[in-house]
Amino acid sequence: MVRVSSWGRLNAEEHDARALTSTQDVARTLRESAPGIAYGLGRSYGDVCLNPGGTLWRTTGLDHFIAFDEITGVLVCEAGVVLRDIQRMTLPRGWSLPVTPGTQLVTVGGAIANDVHGKNHHKFGTFGDHVRSLKIVRTDGSELDCGPNLRPEYFAATVGGIGLTGFITQAEIQLRRVPGPWFETETVSFLNLDEFFALSIESDSGWEDSVSWIDCVGGGNGRGLFMRGNPVTVDAKPEPRRRSIAMPVVPPISMVNQMSLKAFNAAYFKINKHRSGKQLTHYEPFLYPLDNILDWNRMYGPHGFYQYQSVVPRENERDVTGAMLREIARSGQGSFLAVLKTFGERSPIGMLSFPRPGVTLALDFPNRGEETLKLLDRLDAIVREAGGRIYLAKDARMSIDMFESGYPRFPELQQYRDPGMSSAMSRRLLGN
Repeated sequence: MVRVSSWGRLNAEEHDARALTSTQDVARTLRESAPGIAYGLGRSYGDVCLNPGGTLWRTTGLDHFIAFDEITGVLVCEAGVVLRDIQRMTLPRGWSLPVTPGTQLVTVGGAIANDVHGKNHHKFGTFGDHVRSLKIVRTDGSELDCGPNLRPEYFAATVGGIGLTGFITQAEIQLRRVPGPWFETETVSFLNLDEFFALSIESDSGWEDSVSWIDCVGGGNGRGLFMRGNPVTVDAKPEPRRRSIAMPVVPPISMVNQMSLKAFNAAYFKINKHRSGKQLTHYEPFLYPLDNILDWNRMYGPHGFYQYQSVVPRENERDVTGAMLREIARSGQGSFLAVLKTFGERSPIGMLSFPRPGVTLALDFPNRGEETLKLLDRLDAIVREAGGRIYLAKDARMSIDMFESGYPRFPELQQYRDPGMSSAMSRRLLGN
């Protein structure tokens, strides 16, 4: 038994963690040690990848590339392959993953189970939109293949299905052509939500990637920095050296607190406002700005932090976002890592996929116990009233009622569940 936590570091409880290194061993291991849940790099923030007191099947040893067609861009790999390794292997060959989240330190299996999205949802949808087929092992030892055109209902249950339909061993993914590792990027400052939404509408047609940092402690007015980018051809430019810094220890208190946050957000906005404009940017700092800060989650101190990401429909996105920002400002519990983005018109592929047409707001809150939980409950009420939902990959505490209102297709998933797959989240929201 070893202590394991997710990225939010809210707790570290004992698990029977079993490392898998060969797909030939998966069926036997699952039969012998179920119930359990797959665990990749642990970059989910809440309890979706945890199973306290029970089994975790660690997937990072299943990290083999099986085939890559440089003509068609079709990649076949095991589920423990890390997205960073795919990008670094395929980009020099003119191909890239169409969709990646804000970190590339995620396994393929985790990206599928959470149907992750990126800065380009309005152009390319979610990760699951580009998966051609999956191989899955059930805890009874049976194996099956599925895809958009093969057992499509099972595929829709698995993509975004938070690991409950079986253990993904292999995926076939369609990559996209790109000119190389460089982006033309532009940063534009905005002073309120009206300016943000105008920039979003303007950017959707001409920019592939767009996302905003928003100051959620500046009085709730919604000022921020809008960042957008397009892949661009660059001749004979060497890639920058990759440098990393690290949070070497966990500080005794959170470095994100009332004293530091307001001053830091004000300085961050002012400095980057003066740096606004177009520039040439390597894909890694543009798409994954925190990946070069190792163990950055430690900065929230010994009690960890809650990540809260919601999406609300288009018809009331402006008013609802404003209401959430005012609630956060009143609470005195602001977030530095506050991200605001609009989603495109695509319907989600998975029964429990998160994205939908509308606006999504993602926030990090240091864990202050009951004070923080009450704030999150108030935000839940705003989101639920608007007909929105919370991202399962980042949740650690939402209620069953909030889950059921946000994910009305959840009853469909039940018929595809593997009874031997169980996590803290599944027991909390869906029953054992």
